[in-house]
Amino acid sequence: MPEPTLKVAVAVSLDDTSADRIRELEPRVELLRDAALTRPWRWQGDWEGDPDWERSPEQQSRFEAMLDEADALFGIPDVSPAALARTVRANERLRWVHTTAAGGGGQVRAAQLTEAELERVVVTTSAGMHASTLAEWALFGVLAGAKGLRRLEADQASRTWGDGRRLMRHVSEMTVLVVGLGGIGKVVAERFAALGATVWGTTRSGEPVPHVDRLVPIDELADAAAHADAIVSTLPGTERTTGLLGADVFGALRDDTVFVNVGRGTVVDEDALLDALDAGRVGFAALDVTAVEPLPAESRLWEHPGVLLSPHTAALSVQEPRRIAELFARNATRLLDGEPLENVMSTKEFY
Repeated sequence: MPEPTLKVAVAVSLDDTSADRIRELEPRVELLRDAALTRPWRWQGDWEGDPDWERSPEQQSRFEAMLDEADALFGIPDVSPAALARTVRANERLRWVHTTAAGGGGQVRAAQLTEAELERVVVTTSAGMHASTLAEWALFGVLAGAKGLRRLEADQASRTWGDGRRLMRHVSEMTVLVVGLGGIGKVVAERFAALGATVWGTTRSGEPVPHVDRLVPIDELADAAAHADAIVSTLPGTERTTGLLGADVFGALRDDTVFVNVGRGTVVDEDALLDALDAGRVGFAALDVTAVEPLPAESRLWEHPGVLLSPHTAALSVQEPRRIAELFARNATRLLDGEPLENVMSTKEFY
């Protein structure tokens, strides 16, 4: 009997090298791919593509026809909930969608797929593909706070050698609380443990996690935060996590706590964070994400001297497309061989 094959429509732009990598790792995949029909990248791994680019009506018809003959999708079409919903409903043979984001739950939730549709079409994510780069950024953020980056920048700008010796904190003597011990949080814990930090981490399951010295039940978060020197949030954005880091947590902190967010901005009550920054309980905050993105021009986070902002780019690297392609190929093999897929999105919490 002939080998089973999997028709995969590439619903977002993908570079030739990564497409070839998928074919190399899983020859049974047939890629349906037309670079002329997907939004061009503005940078490496720009999955959303150039927002100013538009298809002609004829191109749109060809694009949808390509999606509608596939068994699986690489990427949510145009990273658009409406396009995802249209494709799921137009293509009865579709059984798998892979998101190029670590989350992607917001788009899937917004597509308002029915229970039957969510049961028919499994959604997997690229969770874990960004863990290494995000963990490095978390480390950078804590080090920037511990070593007084902003003060050093100000001294250099004013050509000031300093009014005495600059005392700095040692990460090896800090307690770092990692809020969220998923794929990213586990790597964050590993990186800080390697520098000798005492690592605590929040848990719902209570299962031991390598490199974590103390597991903190989520309902004891504020109490634990009161004893931390630095807090790193890696949490996804869900209904359960929205505003989780609020006045109770930020109000409990000791002075000069370092706060880093590489998860989702909706986890943080930004008014409570600003209050803590103004009061000195947070001495430095490094934020790769904010509750509203792009961050509105009127937000005080832009101008606060204790805040370092990155425009949700900490996960980006030239290796990202290849890593995601390799994950996709592994899952394609699993699907074809009847094995459970990795990184299946929860249809209850959408992450």
